[in-house]
Amino acid sequence: MSATIVLAQSTSNNDAGQKERTYLVKSLTRIADPVLTALSKNQLKLQMPVEASTNDRRNYTYLEAFGRLLAGMAPWLEIGPDQTPEGILRKKYIELARTCLHNATDPNSPDFMNFNKGGQPVVDAAFLAQALLRAPRQLWDPLDATTKANIIAALKSSRVITPGYSNWLLFSATIEAALLKFDNYGDRMRMDYAIKQHQLWYKGDGLYGDGPNFHWDYYNSFVIQPMLLEVLQTLQDADKNQKNTFETALKHARRYAAIQERLISPEGTYPPIGRSLAYRFGAFQLLSKIALIKALPDNIKPQQVRAALYTMIKRQLEAPGTFDDKGWLQIGLYGHQPNIGEGYISTGSLYLCSEAFLILGLPSSDELWQNADEDWTAKKVWKGLDPGTDHAID
Repeated sequence: MSATIVLAQSTSNNDAGQKERTYLVKSLTRIADPVLTALSKNQLKLQMPVEASTNDRRNYTYLEAFGRLLAGMAPWLEIGPDQTPEGILRKKYIELARTCLHNATDPNSPDFMNFNKGGQPVVDAAFLAQALLRAPRQLWDPLDATTKANIIAALKSSRVITPGYSNWLLFSATIEAALLKFDNYGDRMRMDYAIKQHQLWYKGDGLYGDGPNFHWDYYNSFVIQPMLLEVLQTLQDADKNQKNTFETALKHARRYAAIQERLISPEGTYPPIGRSLAYRFGAFQLLSKIALIKALPDNIKPQQVRAALYTMIKRQLEAPGTFDDKGWLQIGLYGHQPNIGEGYISTGSLYLCSEAFLILGLPSSDELWQNADEDWTAKKVWKGLDPGTDHAID
């Protein structure tokens, strides 16, 4: 009997949180299986389809798929293996991820990935770095010396890419944060420049510009706020005095998490605004992260975030056409909608959706997974319940 089947049978029908966790674990592993299985066999480039509107995406799509997927899985993997059905399942994916890290960064591997040719690799080297920062005990510490050296070399090789004057500054900064943590040296200028520019680009009430201009899209959640927090936290952990800067960024992130919670409709939908909608529920990474680090605003209960994310993820994953007949994600927001993908979108890009699963980094015993669902704000409002007032922070 497979670990996945045992996991499903171990859940009490009377416990909403545990049932929802089981569904989310099964969903995350369903998304992950084609990528990690193929890459672990050095067959990702052979097996992965590349759906895209331009012809150049094969140069980038493989690192996109792996880096983005692993960034979302990392907090769950970091819990580590244990003797529970879920812990046994985690052990399988931890071992797969370590093999994939070796194959993706070994210059002699058929699946060695592009970290430095063209502009795109700095983006997905950063997501890979983000994964390592989120799961150092499971995805870094146990690696052999050769694999560690290959990862460091791959990340450093991305330095030849000049990031755009936008959220891209945080990709370089995140790579340098990982190099600081794992190689004892990261370029402080690249980190400080990204931090200072985003301080200048802060527009108010928990939102940053994407560069000097404000864009009404989900990039504050796809990239800006999670990576800004993680760069600042890494600097703080390295005894660099970032306490005040981190606390300010966290204040902004908590407000944006409150806004995100209010954007989820009673049906588990959200406004299809801005670019990169094919990242699906990855748009709510920031809400999931703030729940993960236990920094939700006082008026938002963990159970309402859990219920909202579960409802949203389930609705989108179960739309016909989300997956192809071999289990790979297809371009779309709800099902298969190829025209919703911009020119930079390809199959690998879509795996950023995994970033919504960060709450799985809280163990099943955590408060978030206990007790009945709570109505999230929009659900309360449209039931006629009183949600209280909402206020800007500045």
